[in-house]
Amino acid sequence: MTVGSAPVEVEGLVRRFGSLVAVDGIDLRVEKGEVFGFLGPNGAGKSTTVRMLVTLLRPTSGVARVAGFDVVKQAPAVRRAIGVALQDAALDPLMTGRELLRLQGTLHGIHRAEADRRGDELLERVGLTAAADRRVGTYSGGMRRRLDLAMALVHEPEVLFLDEPTTGLDPMSRVALWEEVRTLNTQLGTTVFLTTQYLEEADQLAGRVAIIDHGHIVREGAPADLKAAVGLPTLHVAVDGAHEAAAREVLARFGDLTPGKEGTIAVRLPGGAASLPAVVRALDEVDVHAESMEITAPSLDDVFAEATGRRLEGAESTDAGPAGMVPTP
Repeated sequence: MTVGSAPVEVEGLVRRFGSLVAVDGIDLRVEKGEVFGFLGPNGAGKSTTVRMLVTLLRPTSGVARVAGFDVVKQAPAVRRAIGVALQDAALDPLMTGRELLRLQGTLHGIHRAEADRRGDELLERVGLTAAADRRVGTYSGGMRRRLDLAMALVHEPEVLFLDEPTTGLDPMSRVALWEEVRTLNTQLGTTVFLTTQYLEEADQLAGRVAIIDHGHIVREGAPADLKAAVGLPTLHVAVDGAHEAAAREVLARFGDLTPGKEGTIAVRLPGGAASLPAVVRALDEVDVHAESMEITAPSLDDVFAEATGRRLEGAESTDAGPAGMVPTP
């Protein structure tokens, strides 16, 4: 890597597809040895950004440098310096895991004996030693993702790009992959650029995150700092449609209304759980019966909602969970 440069530096990066602006003038900087989370809904521009950074797409305009090299002018040098595990891994189902790792090493110019040594180490690291000589077509989805991760590490890259690495995985496989990413970062010091639409994934792994929406970076910083800036817990109230307007009017007395989870009205609640009895009494006074009430601590979904005016797709099922749930009789 060029002395004094950051592993990833992006200035005014734009990508257009005809009249569609997928990435609209973003700036990013990823420091050496950090896990950087790139968070946003489907279609926000995450994968397009990654494909430009790994030289699969040419930027329409702007500058991007990876490992100190310009992604357009020095694309071969970028490719030698990075490891990439994209969302759709193209793994030959007729080859074994060991054979694919050996082939990957050969493609990177690594001597056969060294490629075999690294392959064996990586198979053990990702928990695939027992399946090393099985055809990949027999692997589960989680096993394929772990093999794809190992292949991205064969040449000991300076920067590892993971594009939606746990999409479609079951919870146990997802947690196992998280642990592997943590190990790579803490033990080997690998710089990781992680794109995800899962709030918990970004919160668990990333030291810093950037939130992208419609091609724009709308928030950037440490997850704890971004959540602290939102500040207040959020009360989500579910009512039947006939009483929604009345409920909104009542809840607005207690704090600022904010985009809620599907089927709920949400309000930032300065008093937190201590305000619940007053909220219930106020709703009763206008004959509104809440079907449920849920208080959540500030989350990355709240950060996204504050920045964009809506909730992140899938946030309810993947976030870290509520601070408290109050069922109503």
